[in-house]
Amino acid sequence: MLIFAPFMKYIPEINRRKSFAIISHPDAGKTTLTEKFLLFGGAIQTAGAVKSNKIKKHATSDFMEIERQRGISVATSVMSFEYQGYLVNLLDTPGHKDFAEDTYRTLTAVDSVVLVVDSVNGVEAQTRRLMEVIAMRKTPVIVFINKMDRDGKNRYELLEEIENELKIQLHPMTWPINSGKDFKGVYDLNEKSLVLFAAGTKANEEDVVKIDDLSDPLLQKKIGEKEAATLREDVELIDGVYGPLNKKDYLSGQTAPVFFGSAVNNFGVKEMLDTFIRIAPTPRPRQTTLREVKPEEEKFSGFIFKIHANLDPRHRDRIAFLRVCSGKFSRNTYYHHVRMNKDFRFSNPYTFLARQKEVIEDAFPGDVVGLFDTGNFKIGDTITEGEDFFYTGIPSFSPEIFKEVVNKDPLKTKQLEKGLLQLTDEGVAQLFTQFGGNKKIIGCVGELQFEVIQYRLLHEYGASVQMNNLPFYKACWLTSKDPKKLDEFTKYKQANIALDKDGHIVYLAQSEWFLNTEIQNNPDIEFHFSSEIHK
Repeated sequence: MLIFAPFMKYIPEINRRKSFAIISHPDAGKTTLTEKFLLFGGAIQTAGAVKSNKIKKHATSDFMEIERQRGISVATSVMSFEYQGYLVNLLDTPGHKDFAEDTYRTLTAVDSVVLVVDSVNGVEAQTRRLMEVIAMRKTPVIVFINKMDRDGKNRYELLEEIENELKIQLHPMTWPINSGKDFKGVYDLNEKSLVLFAAGTKANEEDVVKIDDLSDPLLQKKIGEKEAATLREDVELIDGVYGPLNKKDYLSGQTAPVFFGSAVNNFGVKEMLDTFIRIAPTPRPRQTTLREVKPEEEKFSGFIFKIHANLDPRHRDRIAFLRVCSGKFSRNTYYHHVRMNKDFRFSNPYTFLARQKEVIEDAFPGDVVGLFDTGNFKIGDTITEGEDFFYTGIPSFSPEIFKEVVNKDPLKTKQLEKGLLQLTDEGVAQLFTQFGGNKKIIGCVGELQFEVIQYRLLHEYGASVQMNNLPFYKACWLTSKDPKKLDEFTKYKQANIALDKDGHIVYLAQSEWFLNTEIQNNPDIEFHFSSEIHK
């Protein structure tokens, strides 16, 4: 086995990188929080989520037209900013359950996570599913309990609910003083300081009052006698139960530091960002089909975790998002595309601030680079400086909803075919062609994805389509050591057989009963619930 000596030259660059994803249920305030981070990092000057009767600016990270119309994020946005000497790579993920697949893949490209919980609604189903994936990967988590200025759940009950529902141990770092219209601020348990809340104003140093001793009369002067007494009791209880944060437990994904605040008012965000910079992990080693790859290795390697067509609709560009895992990525250098066994050179690699792109000369582990793609990349592709391996653990899901795509304008057949290929390459849907026929079938895990695809086909490719429901339950990829048996099965079950866009045979089962029956009746054929087997 090859032993790779650490290449010390890159370590300073690696150690100043922090890459994380923000995840939450829809409407918990994730995109608003993203913007506040960018404001603190000086990456944007005004908050895009400012809403009034006359002004309606849209969130910086929601760059697709349909996102602006629906007010939801349906694609992961990548943004970089500097803060306290660190380069922070932030990935804002879709909150909607129909786009969970995009979020799951994004979690493979980051080193830690910030989870936003709505104090009014608490833990919701989507958050539970995401946390299962995070726990599986032992990814460190920081929790931000948002909307404290609204009437929500009791803070103790909320912490208990999060711990029980998400199976994670919490560690409060700030503690709220009241909530809803009586919300007065938070006490920073680590810094021993009071941060006072005023709606609609930006939190700054003047709002912070240093109070080392909670018996200081200044406390009741600032927040009132009743609130001061409650805070003293709460802090005594929390200190007794939790004590100081164990950083090791956080880094191993066992303990999640918790912050309370109001993202829309930019309150409680700085305390969390400062702690994140202090404790969040720098780029970590990653597993491949060959060995574990360490970030400080001399040779470059990385993987594609996302593809986005028409990031700029005026230029019809297609961008593959690459997570750098080891070594140094350099512009205009030839690198090895493992799956295709070909070398490629990238003359215009990009870094992102939402829609704005900037050409970069080099990138280091932890960075996300945008590569112009003419159709060479698929999600999960690995690029190296010559070594043949694949990064593992990038999930792919079997679709559960199927619709036939009917072309409403035969003159736009070419545009439709191009649009279907490009949009399904992004990984939010899978494209199948009926066996021995021409019928195009799209499979997704959620209903909203069809709406997005239909909208984008029309507005980005000029192709008008109708989507007709199909009575299928699940897609299964078929393999067999006996080609004759596979051939017989596909002929016999022709109405349920399709090819994916790589030409692999797929069985579309009408129901769970039909699927189980076929699995029992065909022991020589293997039924796979993911296309990953063909990698």
